[in-house]
Amino acid sequence: MSAFLDMNEGELISGFFLVREREIKQASNGSEYANFILERNLELIPARLWDVTAEQRNQLQRKAVVKLEGTITSYKGQKQVNIRRVRLATEDDGVNVSELISRKGVLREELWHDLRMMMEDIHSEVLSAIVKQLYSQKTIRERMTTIPASKAYYHYYAGLLDHIVQVTQSAYQLLPLYPFVNRDIVLTACLLHDIGKTEVFTEVVAPEYSTEGEMLGHLALGLELISEAAREAGISVKDPELLALKHCIASQMGEVDDGYGSTVSPKTAEALFFHYIKQLNTKLHAFEMIAENAREPWTYSSLFKRKMYTEQRNKGE
Repeated sequence: MSAFLDMNEGELISGFFLVREREIKQASNGSEYANFILERNLELIPARLWDVTAEQRNQLQRKAVVKLEGTITSYKGQKQVNIRRVRLATEDDGVNVSELISRKGVLREELWHDLRMMMEDIHSEVLSAIVKQLYSQKTIRERMTTIPASKAYYHYYAGLLDHIVQVTQSAYQLLPLYPFVNRDIVLTACLLHDIGKTEVFTEVVAPEYSTEGEMLGHLALGLELISEAAREAGISVKDPELLALKHCIASQMGEVDDGYGSTVSPKTAEALFFHYIKQLNTKLHAFEMIAENAREPWTYSSLFKRKMYTEQRNKGE
């Protein structure tokens, strides 16, 4: 199957897709049509179905897995799929929705094994108890190992788990260079900094922000979860290690004045260290995702707010 962006106008496209978004609109002749955003292997594909029937309106909902055939067309300079035939996937098709939203090379079981090994490498009894208290909860564990880390750059199956493992691995590599930085606080921050996202994204397929996520954000929700876990583990709210960990979580987005969401600016060596390795991981991963889909030497990024040079990446593929 060719990548959508590599296909030419008039070519046929077929296969199974996840309906990520759907909008029903009315044509000038009074008939209804549907605009879709389809997803397959991290590609987000615009599609349109004309003359939608009542049955199709009921069946082709957001999060549905469909099999379709269509033609590549161009609308206002952008490629889209003009759907000819479409139906819901059935059990006989044997389609696993997680495969449609997965990223090549990201293996949930291997990542979870890596994370468990990292958990065991925290020497502090206080911090180890907090980590184990949180990851022992079935709901948190299942969400943490399946949901995406965001709706943009880690928007794939087990994306949050992938992010956490990458950030923690980065810390392992750099911590020996800074022996004055408290290793256990940094590693615990790596493992728990996005724990609040298990309350923000409560589903794996085409997730939307929960009410709690919209109102409080993942930093506040994460701090609540950590504080609750500490209480359940019998740890004082004034414990210095707990306070140092929560400071890393609260300041992870950098300076308050930058407006990226921190509730306080980093004020410890551990908070500074953690903020910059998280930022490094986030931005390099974003660049990697941009480059994977780039078809031009220079590609504009809304994250970086400028064009990024992606030609060398494409030449190497």
